[in-house]
Formats: sequence, C-alpha cells, structure tokens
Amino acid sequence: MNILNDKKNNLLKRREVQFILESDSNLGYENCKKAAISHFKIPETNVVVKSVKNNFGSKEFVCKVFIYDSEQDKHKIEPKVKAKKKAQSGEKK
Repeated sequence: MNILNDKKNNLLKRREVQFILESDSNLGYENCKKAAISHFKIPETNVVVKSVKNNFGSKEFVCKVFIYDSEQDKHKIEPKVKAKKKAQSGEKK
C-alpha cells in the first residue's frame, strides 16, 4: 500500500486518505475497505470507500477512503441509503 494523500478534516471529523493498491483482478469496494481497516487498524463501522479507480491494463488501483472519528459522526455526514420500493406486477402498463 502506497499512501498518496492523507488529510485530517476537523470540521467533518474525518480523515481523508487516498492510496494505491496492486491487484491482478478487479479490486472492488469491499477489498479496498478491508485493506484500509487492516492498515490503519480502525473499526469497520467508521470507514466509507468513496472511489476505486484504475487505468485500463494497469494493476494499480487508486482508492479514496474516508475514516470517521466515530460511527455517530459518520451517520451525521454520510447520505442515507433509500430503500427501493417493490413494484407490483399489475401497476405499470
């Protein structure tokens, strides 16, 4: 893991970290999150993966992760995920 950017945002009570990981296959959000948790030794509930980017043909992935001071701070700032409504089969025509 190679850290590109590590910035503390005191206003939002979080740490904004950008790092590079190498992988032969598509890294994905979950593997990026696991790598951040193991490297920074933080609880899983305080981590949010914002992006995982890669250039075509490259084995290097750039991950952008927000590490919150507490789970409550995370819930105050991060947008809530809305539940999808189940469409009834006879409703739409």
